[in-house]
Amino acid sequence: MSQKERRRLEVLSRVRDEGMSVAEAARRLGVSERQAWRLKRRYAKGGDAGLAHGLRGRASNRKTADATRAAILKLYRAKYAGFGPTLACEYLAAEDGRVVSADALGRWLATERLFQPRRRRGKHRLRRPRRGNFGELVQMDGSWHDWLEGRGPWCCLMVMVDDATGRVVARFYEKETLLAAFDVFERYARARGLPRAIYVDKAGIYRAEDGSPPTQFGRAMAELGVELILANSPQAKGRVERMNGTLQDRLVKELRLRGVKDMAAANALLEESFLKRFNAKFAVKAAKRADVHAKAPTKRKLAQVLCEREERAVGRDWCVQWRGRLLQVDVRHAGLDLPRPGRRVTVIAEAGGELILRHAGNVLTWSEVSHRPTRTKVKKPVKNNRRYVPGPDHPFNRIPACPGSRSAVRASSATPPRP
Repeated sequence: MSQKERRRLEVLSRVRDEGMSVAEAARRLGVSERQAWRLKRRYAKGGDAGLAHGLRGRASNRKTADATRAAILKLYRAKYAGFGPTLACEYLAAEDGRVVSADALGRWLATERLFQPRRRRGKHRLRRPRRGNFGELVQMDGSWHDWLEGRGPWCCLMVMVDDATGRVVARFYEKETLLAAFDVFERYARARGLPRAIYVDKAGIYRAEDGSPPTQFGRAMAELGVELILANSPQAKGRVERMNGTLQDRLVKELRLRGVKDMAAANALLEESFLKRFNAKFAVKAAKRADVHAKAPTKRKLAQVLCEREERAVGRDWCVQWRGRLLQVDVRHAGLDLPRPGRRVTVIAEAGGELILRHAGNVLTWSEVSHRPTRTKVKKPVKNNRRYVPGPDHPFNRIPACPGSRSAVRASSATPPRP
């Protein structure tokens, strides 16, 4: 018997032996007087066993049928192997019309040993509260992972998460490069506006060494008025790190179910359906209703900021070198006297591949030199420094020696050659 049933047995035995009233028994048991009379009749009829629950030892009336349980487990083995109970329940309801609770499915999977929950233990950390306004802080990170599970190449998912609401913007790229960071930020800015601050790690494309000029990304954020915050540890930007883990579970399985095999199809799936459903399910309301995104510049101006920009010197032949290419400045700019020492031009390489040369606010006209002039190679004179030793058949060695000379004596005393 349970503790509750033993308490009922004690009180009802006093009602029977000591004459305690049923109203007093109901007060002590915390039930209505009508329920106390029911318990008394059950106790008088069945004794101690009458107070035990009537379904003890029997299956619940709400138990799922064995055929339904077997069908769901068969679907899980065939389509959703490795899915967690919560995620599997969502797909079972959406894709196959099978509605089951996550707790029940978790018990079934544990009984069949099809899924074991993972326990993560680590250092205790204090969670930072969310920012109050939408657009006040955005966390960005790249997740290098086998997203296509061998059906295609490894790729990097650039993820941007709003700190206040948890809304996600993501896109696949070959690697976490400067161009990938510029592209995903430009897409975010055109869709929602410029955030007040962006939180990133200390990768080389974001972090500049002490005393050195800012990186290309840092320079672009400064021009746009976006504060760049560098995290000292992965836990500092834990919201986007946890989001990477969630996407490596949910998005990988979504790509598997849809049979995605390349990066273009994966980006199409993200934009068309996955991110909309994901944000609708997991995004939260900000503590404050204000949207503090700043208005983004025009598309053309944004492209000129989110690009690579470096200064180069102009040679005496009025050419600028840029990554193995030779850019010839047009003769119409001869009055600028660009080859003078100390004068430099700015090379702007936009994401689309277009190159722009600027000097003192002026856009320079240029053309690319297709072939570099090559120097004629002068063949060096060959010098023979080896000592010449004449062979035995040399005419010098065939001249007969004078009689009585040392060479004649040596020739006569020499061992004759074998036939």
